[in-house]
Amino acid sequence: MSNLDRLGDSISVPITTDQDGYLGRECPRSDCRGYFKITPGTGLPGHPPCHCAYCGHVGGHYEFFTRAQVEYAKSVALNRITGAFLKDLKRMEFETKPRGPFGIGLSLKVSGRSHPIHYYREEELETEVVCDQCGLRYAIYGVFAHCPDCGIHNSLQILTKNLELVRQMLDLSARTDESVSGAIVANALEDAVAAFDGFGREACRIHSEQAANPTEVARLSFQNLAGARQRVAKQFDIDIASGVDPDQWALCLQCFQKRHLLAHKMGVVDDEYVRATADPTAVVGRKIRIDRDEAQALTHALARIGTFLRQQLNRQGTV
Repeated sequence: MSNLDRLGDSISVPITTDQDGYLGRECPRSDCRGYFKITPGTGLPGHPPCHCAYCGHVGGHYEFFTRAQVEYAKSVALNRITGAFLKDLKRMEFETKPRGPFGIGLSLKVSGRSHPIHYYREEELETEVVCDQCGLRYAIYGVFAHCPDCGIHNSLQILTKNLELVRQMLDLSARTDESVSGAIVANALEDAVAAFDGFGREACRIHSEQAANPTEVARLSFQNLAGARQRVAKQFDIDIASGVDPDQWALCLQCFQKRHLLAHKMGVVDDEYVRATADPTAVVGRKIRIDRDEAQALTHALARIGTFLRQQLNRQGTV
């Protein structure tokens, strides 16, 4: 059995990256099994533990091999073992020709094929991210995730990028005619509110264990900023308005109310808007005015509130 002996006590099977340089990873937790990809050579130096991009589970990289990779490695090992075994058996073949009046002969023939290899392809994912903390390049389903290297959640990074896109839209509006410009500014305002709503929900969700009532965190919404302030204070004892000065907070409240009119009233001012904002320029029954500079100021205020909220939630988590 010399061919089998040459295989030794172990078989090494390399797992290679895909055409984009990504290596598939899969969370070992049975209640997660989230699939994501990383780019080896980026991120933290050395061999840091791996964080599940979705649930945050931490473990050694050997725990995060995907099921497809494991099946591939098993099939390669079995292919080599069965191939070596067949070669050894082939050496034992013989044939004795029939002799004598009865014509009796003996022979041994070996047939068969090596165990087949189960090849696989890494999955195509929806979002590519470069961690702004450690530089790891990774890909995920959805938008929000923990960095698989440093573990930092990317919710604030995503908010920052989305607000930067809003600023680019507002810059573009300055270079178009008035009718198109107004539509771009209105869309930019709605996008800014939507980006902050998505960030706020996700930032609170990943810290839900710190909340007074974790089950209520799933229902948190940040589209109504005044209501969000009350609910975050109740659940986490954090006043998000403290992240900006009073004038910026008042600006945010007014812009969020304008977004409500755009989304639900075709932009037409109603009594509720006047009561909520005391906007001296608003006239009930007329379309709301949205200023480009106002929307720009909103993006900077939301970035400050988002940073403040993330810092406060992280601080609570380390107590």
